[in-house]
Amino acid sequence: MVDALKLMRIPFSVYLMPVYWFALSVLPEFCVYKAVYVFVIIHLLVYPASNGYNSFYDKDEGSIGGLKHPPKVTRKLLWLVLLFDFLALVGSFVLVSLEFTSGIFIYLLVSKAYSYDKIRLKKYPLVSTLVVIIFQGAFTFIMVQVGARTLPAHIMTATNLLFALVSTLFLCGSYPLTQVYQHQEDAQRGDQTLSLALGITGTFIFSALSLLLGAGFLIWNYLVTGQAMNILIFLVCTGPVVYIFGTWFWQVKKDPTMANFENTMRMNKVSSLSMSAAFILILLFTHYKLGSL
Repeated sequence: MVDALKLMRIPFSVYLMPVYWFALSVLPEFCVYKAVYVFVIIHLLVYPASNGYNSFYDKDEGSIGGLKHPPKVTRKLLWLVLLFDFLALVGSFVLVSLEFTSGIFIYLLVSKAYSYDKIRLKKYPLVSTLVVIIFQGAFTFIMVQVGARTLPAHIMTATNLLFALVSTLFLCGSYPLTQVYQHQEDAQRGDQTLSLALGITGTFIFSALSLLLGAGFLIWNYLVTGQAMNILIFLVCTGPVVYIFGTWFWQVKKDPTMANFENTMRMNKVSSLSMSAAFILILLFTHYKLGSL
């Protein structure tokens, strides 16, 4: 059971935290305790369940996100995934709301279709990318806000929907990079991932353009809503991301073997923590007026 729990890769869910903090940071108000429940359900139950289900069907022998040496897959993993699914749905219904539960249910179904061998959306580069960036991006962004008791009228504003689009663009930039070291294993399984289709250099260029586009829309939205300070916070906090990405790309151009597990995880860690820090600071600045202290 310990090996099965490792394959759930709970610590790896930290890399998806920026969407949660981003969704809260743009809200004028929200229910704090509901937001805490939402965090626990998404990051400690839903994401690990998706990770575990994907591992069950991938049966990776090489490094995967968060695990350099994954243990052998057994049926215990599937039972653990189903337990996490059950707890996520029950917790959502009891602690949050029916609307949030519906979103979690849809997310879990889509994540299963992504990995299940009879459907296996993962093997189609465009479809799999759209599924990941939409459901881990804008869909989760809005789901967090729904769970935090945000008024529907605010969620459906053009400004908020543009922020949701930004979250999807950021995922569009980061998702292919997580595949860049797995080309050989993905090809052997028959999974034609976007990164495999683009090649190593193409993956970096595609990711850079997606991240740049997302940052551009974010800055524009902050400007038109009179949140110039948020731009400064975002740029300062994400400076390390630009540096790590640039130096890594330069290394890969000289030596393609640098597109490896260690560098990918370093990129994920720096980008996730930097963006989470940015949105947490923006959240605090917006709601607790740190700027006036």
